[in-house]
Amino acid sequence: MLIDEKIYIAGHRGMVGSAIVRNLQKRGFKNLILKTSSELDLRNQIEVEQFFTLHKPDYVFLSAAKVGGIVANNTFRGEFIYENLMIQNNVIHHAYRNGVKKLLFLGSSCIYPKMCPQPIKEEYLLSGYLEATNEPYAIAKIAGLKMCESYRRQYGVDMIAAMPTNLYGPNDNYDLNNSHVLPALIRKFHDAKMNNLASVEIWGTGSPKREFLHVDDLADACVYLMENYSEEQHVNVGTGVDVSIKELAEMVKDLVGFKGQLLFNTEKPDGTPRKLLDVSKIHGLGWKHQLNLKDGIISVLADLEKAGWKFDR
Repeated sequence: MLIDEKIYIAGHRGMVGSAIVRNLQKRGFKNLILKTSSELDLRNQIEVEQFFTLHKPDYVFLSAAKVGGIVANNTFRGEFIYENLMIQNNVIHHAYRNGVKKLLFLGSSCIYPKMCPQPIKEEYLLSGYLEATNEPYAIAKIAGLKMCESYRRQYGVDMIAAMPTNLYGPNDNYDLNNSHVLPALIRKFHDAKMNNLASVEIWGTGSPKREFLHVDDLADACVYLMENYSEEQHVNVGTGVDVSIKELAEMVKDLVGFKGQLLFNTEKPDGTPRKLLDVSKIHGLGWKHQLNLKDGIISVLADLEKAGWKFDR
């Protein structure tokens, strides 16, 4: 990417999109096209068509999506599949029609089968049944990946896809009704400490294992792939290291400074038993994450304190 070329970041106010904007700005890119959802409804085909016809970006980072945790995915199944399909279809199609040089599509590790061999290689896609609670979201993301692949094959357009593991970092969602596990744990332990509670409830058994990547590392990987990768196969982006939910809860508890007990509610769903990405492909391309999980959580807590959260650590 040349420093003065036009770069559109779809979803620039979300956690991933805002991290990509920060990364590009640090590298000196200034010609960034940023539109809020009120300015451009990506679910609306006419609006998206008019946007691409008018602005004709050279590069597109497609990070806009409807996202949430287990509860949100399982409750709003229709919204998750509809809105994500509409966003992807409109952006990918009109990017192609208006001659973008390259598009990067952001997927999710939930595209892989629930009982996938570990660590998960890129080629394991569509080799088994999906996790039921987030199947609509996963199917939408698989469709986006396959749309990029199909447009590359039929039209010769340079579209690539990155599949990140579980993310955390600035601009994360801390709403307990629809957040992911790490921000939910931070919120729970923060609230419990502030209210002098004796315990915190953790959903499930605590045994499932998850991998976590700081969103600034993901953004760096996305820019790296945009500049260094142009193949059909999607690319896993993660750390190659995972922890159990119990270990994660204990780590967050200690870093927040909560002194109470952990109560595991085994009547709540665990979700997929394990999701660890095989990151040998992206390592082979020359990229590796920089921030380990503990240091990443410490940086998140520091940001939250600056935003007004009280930890009394």
